[in-house]
Amino acid sequence: MYKALKSIPFALLFGLLVAVAPSESRAQSARDIMRMQQQGQGLDDVLGNANPFEAEQGEQVEEPADSTRERKIRKPLESYFFSDSIRALPNFQWNISRDYNRVEVQPLDTTLANWHIDYPFYRRGVGDAALGGLGQASEPLNYFDRPERTDFQLAAPYAAYVYDMENVPFYNLKKPYFNFTYLESGQKKVREEHFELTLAHSISPTTGFSLDYRARGTKGQYDWSRTKNHNLAIAFNHTGKRYTLHAGYVNNHIEARENGGVVGEWAVRDTIYEKPSGIPMRLAGAQAENLYRNNAFFVEQSYAIPLVPLTDYDFSVADLPAVYVGHSFEYNAWSRIYTDIRSPYINERGHKDDAGRFVADTIEYYKNWYINPQQTRDSVYERVISNRLFVQAQPWDRNGVVGTINGGVGLDLHTYSQFALDDYVSGRRGKVKKTSYFAYGSIEGKIKKYVDWGADFKFYPSGYRGGDLRIGARLALTGYLRGHPLVLEGRFSTEKRSAGYFEENLFSNHYVWFSPLRKENETRFEVALRVPDYAFEVSAWQGVVTDKIYYDADSHVAQHDGSVSLTSVYARKDFRIGGLHLDHRVLLQWSTDQEVVPVPLFSAFLSYYYEFWVTRGVLRLQIGLDGRYNTSYHAPGWNPSLGVFFNQREVETGNYPYLDFFVAGKWKRMRIFLKYQHVNKGLFGNDDYFAVAKYPLNPGMFKMGISWGFYD
Repeated sequence: MYKALKSIPFALLFGLLVAVAPSESRAQSARDIMRMQQQGQGLDDVLGNANPFEAEQGEQVEEPADSTRERKIRKPLESYFFSDSIRALPNFQWNISRDYNRVEVQPLDTTLANWHIDYPFYRRGVGDAALGGLGQASEPLNYFDRPERTDFQLAAPYAAYVYDMENVPFYNLKKPYFNFTYLESGQKKVREEHFELTLAHSISPTTGFSLDYRARGTKGQYDWSRTKNHNLAIAFNHTGKRYTLHAGYVNNHIEARENGGVVGEWAVRDTIYEKPSGIPMRLAGAQAENLYRNNAFFVEQSYAIPLVPLTDYDFSVADLPAVYVGHSFEYNAWSRIYTDIRSPYINERGHKDDAGRFVADTIEYYKNWYINPQQTRDSVYERVISNRLFVQAQPWDRNGVVGTINGGVGLDLHTYSQFALDDYVSGRRGKVKKTSYFAYGSIEGKIKKYVDWGADFKFYPSGYRGGDLRIGARLALTGYLRGHPLVLEGRFSTEKRSAGYFEENLFSNHYVWFSPLRKENETRFEVALRVPDYAFEVSAWQGVVTDKIYYDADSHVAQHDGSVSLTSVYARKDFRIGGLHLDHRVLLQWSTDQEVVPVPLFSAFLSYYYEFWVTRGVLRLQIGLDGRYNTSYHAPGWNPSLGVFFNQREVETGNYPYLDFFVAGKWKRMRIFLKYQHVNKGLFGNDDYFAVAKYPLNPGMFKMGISWGFYD
């Protein structure tokens, strides 16, 4: 048999090895045989001068190992979404785009930076104007950070908490990942709690699943202010060489007791009450409450069609001309139920008599009771089923001068429901259905590592939002100073958008309106200069909005007849002197009409702390102070019945520093912090600690937290 094997021509043996060898080893095996042939070596040399089929007389032949079970080759991550530098990370996460075949990559947050900031809306820029406690509604102080008008406006005040299709995290991990976080503060009856759990596992380098769950809320320092905020995201992803799939399920559940704010600012400023729970609140007796429910499901998939033949040496199609075709489906349903009972409140300092003495006033919180004069149960429902078909052309490579050209068409099916008087007769809840058609596209590219550019548009030619249009463009230039990148970026957008359904049509116990509104028109310019290695950033926005839709001082929907100009300038600089960190974020804003778009002139977040190793490589600590401040202005009010912020003109808030003292540490994979929130309570100032009109922030409170990550 060995002689027969020797008689096989080299050419035939070459072909046989190429045919049976694993794909990634065929080329190497073939080259080895050809090299031996060129050097004059025979088959004996190739086989090591040994006859594997014959043994010396009297020698026992060792049984060959079982070769029927081949070792399964673990394919690497070949997805066109990720560059070599991203693949080299031990762990990373990303979010997907609803419209386009692209992702936004982010590292896993396991550092000490900002770990001690437990309110998520304080982590960006200078933060938000908030009702006061963890899990409660908030609105960014920077006008240009506020959520744009979307289908689900009911969720806008809770944007810092809720999951949606574009912020559900997907993971790529070398090892299974498990992380839990627990924070608590205050006594049991007024405790704030934050529980967070993340489970993620990559079945293979291209396939994985994850579960993210967060439960955040407060029992409330003030009367009738308990809030529960539960958010769940379950995700599955496959990012192969050609085929990609992202799927997820989202559930958001929010329960918020609505106390309506204090009966008067004097109840907080004069400190006549020993405990916050004794301060009288306007809706505490009415037992007002909001309940939000959201269920969403989405699937987005795409398939790559290379325009040139693939070889075994093509690791990814990102560097080849290709066309991607895909489909995106989303089901998203929101509901909100508001309940209360009629219970006027008493303001002990309602007005002064002729002698200058305070006289108590009995006041109705709501002026109107259209449906039931004794109690309220308003419910609204909103659902969108969205389908998108898209094509992405990659003329050369994904990071080329013209990287990708994108185009797509979409169909949104809207369903709205609310209680109406006709429901008394029919016994059934009526539904309104609308349909939106739209087309969208974009083009983007790069010139090496120096230029990154793009442009996009979205147009609704007919249907529910017929005539809506958005056009945008961006350009980023990157230079290097002694190896450190300097990024200059500019953005432009112009948009014509329709009002939301419930802004034009609402029937509830306290508010009723049925009036068509004109489309809003807004143009924005943004310029930013960033030097990441030196923790420096400066940004400027200029916007002009015409026919602005807003909620006026009486909480009614109003539309401004004219234009409002807005300007924001933001700067961030972190200084480091040895272990001393001096972090600064400041914001200046101007609005030409404060009754339509009220903003504070100056806002700031400062964090001064000292960071050092207690045991090098084992335990690292931060000890310092955080401070927040904004100048006085007519801060927004909160309307519990509508679940929106409105432009109240009754009181001004601000001009009060809010300081936190903290100690944060990282011990191997575990992070901990201890913090006393509002450490300056009662030390100076007039106790005017309001961020939203009538809603005081929390007084002094001790907090502690732990976050532990496991990789195994």
